[in-house]
Amino acid sequence: MSRQPHAGDAIRVVLAEDHALVRQGTRRILEDSGRIAVVAEAADGEEAIAAVERCDPDVAIIDIGMPGINGIEATGRIKTAHPHVGVLALTVHDDDQYVFALLDAGAAGYLLKDVEGSQLVEAVEAVHAGESVLHPAITQKVLARLVDRGGGPPRQLAELPLTDRENETLKLAATGMPNKDIAATLGVSVRTVETHLSRVFHKLKVGSRTEAVLHGLRRGWFDLEDLEPPR
Repeated sequence: MSRQPHAGDAIRVVLAEDHALVRQGTRRILEDSGRIAVVAEAADGEEAIAAVERCDPDVAIIDIGMPGINGIEATGRIKTAHPHVGVLALTVHDDDQYVFALLDAGAAGYLLKDVEGSQLVEAVEAVHAGESVLHPAITQKVLARLVDRGGGPPRQLAELPLTDRENETLKLAATGMPNKDIAATLGVSVRTVETHLSRVFHKLKVGSRTEAVLHGLRRGWFDLEDLEPPR
């Protein structure tokens, strides 16, 4: 029998989905894990924004095709007002235009609704840990597209506010490495990696590794060739 989570010791989630049956089923999957508490539900984008403002969750799960304010606009407004909140898109849409739009708005992850319940739980935990829920190859394609749309990194290097170890950790995270593999590569603990990434996010005022990498790419701290997944 699963433990019912309490908001004080679980990942706090706002769940935005306009279909009540899907929303109820998703909530059950999340809370049956014993590690996640759904602190508010929303049936459209406006309710999602209000719920995040009211509850200050760790993660917001957002559908794209909601009435009124859609998931893309809701994500952008949530990230502008609450950059520390990780946004995970959960949708039926797999077109590039939606993937790019959601990540450009600040989403840290993108899942399709045909995922297993265990994969959804793992994705929420990953987003909460500051990880990007994307396959490494997809991450590279997305980052390349976003940089091209933004005009590419400037020729003049912007000042790098990160320490050498923080920058090294961010580069490894950008290749799609999970925290445990980054820790093994650097010869440190997973907790140390989490601390480095937390400091990176705080300094850059972002909530996920995807946002942090895009931030660095656009400022010329590193380029896409530095971020090739290790063999």
